[in-house]
Order: sequence, then structure tokens, then C-alpha cells
Amino acid sequence: MPLPPAMEYDPLSIPPSPPPGPGHSWPPPTPRPGWGPPPGYGSQPPALNGFALASLLAGLLCFPPLGVAFGIAALVQIARKGDRGKALAITGLVVSVVMTGVMVFAVGRFTEAVGGRLDGLSEYTEVEGELRDIGDLKAGDCFNVPGGDLFDERPLAYAVDCSRVHHGEVTASRTVGAADPDSEEADRAAEDACWKAQDDYAMDTWALPEFAEMFYFAPSQESWHQGDRTLLCVIGTTEEEWRGSLRRDAGMLKPEQAAFLRAVNGVEFVLSRPPDEDAGDALQKHQAWAREMHAALGEEAKVLQQDAARPGLETAVPAQLKEIEVARAAWQRASQARSGAEFDRLWDRALAAMSLETEKALRGAYGLSTQIPQWLQDSQGSTRDPEDGPGRGSSSEAV
Repeated sequence: MPLPPAMEYDPLSIPPSPPPGPGHSWPPPTPRPGWGPPPGYGSQPPALNGFALASLLAGLLCFPPLGVAFGIAALVQIARKGDRGKALAITGLVVSVVMTGVMVFAVGRFTEAVGGRLDGLSEYTEVEGELRDIGDLKAGDCFNVPGGDLFDERPLAYAVDCSRVHHGEVTASRTVGAADPDSEEADRAAEDACWKAQDDYAMDTWALPEFAEMFYFAPSQESWHQGDRTLLCVIGTTEEEWRGSLRRDAGMLKPEQAAFLRAVNGVEFVLSRPPDEDAGDALQKHQAWAREMHAALGEEAKVLQQDAARPGLETAVPAQLKEIEVARAAWQRASQARSGAEFDRLWDRALAAMSLETEKALRGAYGLSTQIPQWLQDSQGSTRDPEDGPGRGSSSEAV
């Protein structure tokens, strides 16, 4: 028999429980899961720390050291108050530290540059003479440079009368045409040209003061591209105070004196220019150099033979000619040497044949200086060093 409709099971139609008895109550209904506001609903989020943002802005746009202070203050407050912005504070601190380092470096460079300019201005007021472009100086001009520094690149030159204390005296100013002004060949050509210019300007090399040096100012790669073609040759006298011109060229000498000095200076020049390599490594170069020495001594012999009958030269000239003959024979054999060792032996023999005392007597007979320069005395017995060769003194390049 079927059940009546009211008895059908309906889970949503469970009849209510009977009310509790006296002294009892229903518990509150349990809220359904997923309903209601999340925890903390209605509370405010932590505020962004102002020092964190200020640190980044100060580091980038304003004063980096202030950004460092702001970044540290931000991290302290964030740890104490729980503010937001820790990553921003760290970023601002790092940026501020880096920018502070950059600022310190830039300020240091600026201070150095300003200090250099102030020093230059101080020297500008202390240097005696009339300010001139060094490229405008000509042979015979004397000049001063700030601090007496002839090694400076294109120093400021102050023209002054040679009768007053000066740092340098120009022996030649000429145009050069090197394809590469920074090459070794260009340097060697400039140095050779200025040694020859000095020998023509101050022909009696023994009369130069011991502290005199040869300087030359040649175009640099940069100035060359700007049209600079001037080679300036200078006798520098910066080591001690010097007054007066060192000029003693052919026009200021007797004809026989000029001819003799031209010949002996030629010998000294060639002798100071041996090949850089050892004879064993570059025998052919040394043989060619020996032929140059043989020819240079031949030119001196010709001059002396013409003067052999001059009054006062009757004794000194023959003595020098005898030594030249022995030396030329050694150089002739050296030009045909078969080994570096043989060349060196003949080289020593040629040098030993020439005596400083004989040359001293000869110079005295010509009426020239008889004071043997210290650099020439030092080179006796050790002339194989091309930097210390006879007649050359010392040289310095100032590009």
C-alpha cells in the first residue's frame, strides 16, 4: 500500500526539533564556510615611509650624501614602525652611495684642474720676459719658460734679451716634412738636424758650459694634423743661471777656425751615431758606419793639410795628421771586417789612435777653447755607447 505524500523523504523538510525544556536554549547557528568579510577587513594598510622615497630622489636629482642619510633613516623607521618601502629605501641608499662616489671623483678632478690653472697663473706672473708663441721664436732668440721646465709640451715662452738670465737659446727654426711625426725615424731626423744646427750655431763645442743641453721641439701627431711643421732647436741652460749668448758661428770666427771646427764637428757627429745593434748582429751597418768615419776623418785631414804652413800650427797639425792616418787605416779595415768580434777590435784600435791631448794642443794653436769637456773625458775608453759619444753632450726631446 503506497505511503501518503506527506510521508515522502525530503532532506530539506526535516521537521524542527521540539523546543528545549525549561533551563535550556539553542546554540547559535554555525556560519556557512566562505561567507563573511576576510580577516582584518576594515583595517588601514601600513603607510609608505617618506624617507625611502626621499632617499631615491635625493640620490638621483639633488644631493647624494643627503640621500644616504635619508636611506638609513628610512630603514630604521621601517624596522621600528613596520612601514612599507624597504626595497625602495635600499635602492635609494645604493644609488645615493654610488652618486656620492661619482660626485667626490668629479669634485676632485675639478679641484685639480683649477689648482693647475692657478699654478699656471702664478707662474705666468713670475716669468720674466714677453710672452710669445714658441713656434714664433727664431735662431738667436733667448727665452724663459715657467719653472724652467723645457720638457713641458709646447711650454709658454717668454722672450728676453740674451744678456739677461734665460733658460734657452734658439739655434734653429726650420720646417720639417715627416710623414709620421711620431715615428722613430722622424725623432732621429729631428735630433740629428738639431745637433747639426747647434754645431753650426756654437761651433766651438768645447766652449759650451758643462750644463748646457740640446733640446728640440718637434710637431706631435695632433699638432701635425693642425698644420704644425716647425722644428725648434734649443740650447737649454736651466741647471744654472746663465747670461749672454752662446752663439759663435762661422761669421764670428776666423775662416781657418770655422773650417777646422766644421771638420772636427763632422767627425764627432758621425762618431756619436754608431748603429744601435751589436756589430755581430748588424755587421753590414757597422761596415757602412766605418766608411763614414773614414770619410769624415779624411775631410779633417784635408783642412789640416791646407793649414800646415800657418804660423803657430807647424807642430800641432802634423801631430794630429799622424793620429788621423792611423785611425783612418783602422776604420778602413773595420769596413771590411768579416765578423763582429773583428770589427770591435778595429773599432777600439781606431779610437785609441786619437788623443785628447793632441786635439787640445791643436785647438789651442787655432785660438779655440782648450778646456776638455767633462762629457768628453768620461767617454774616453767607453765611446761605444751612442748616448755618450764624443761631441754630443746630452739631448732631450720636448714634443
